[in-house]
Amino acid sequence: MAEHDESIGGRARESVTGWWGRSRRFLAEVRNEMARVTWPSRKEVYATTLVVILTSLFFGVYLYGVDLVLSKMIGWIFQTFGAA
Repeated sequence: MAEHDESIGGRARESVTGWWGRSRRFLAEVRNEMARVTWPSRKEVYATTLVVILTSLFFGVYLYGVDLVLSKMIGWIFQTFGAA
């Protein structure tokens, strides 16, 4: 009987049921892992979001200032040495 399962039809049937079985097992494992996840509270999400926004604003302003200073310095160098 095992020799008969080695036929093309047997392998195709096994691959379809194997795919279905693997997919079901994967989804069951995903559900199991999602049940173990510790979700943050609303307060924690609010706090971390605020930190991200403030950090982004700080670095945006800082990089704008650095860019402005470097642009002025390069403009001064070009103007002084006549490359512009």
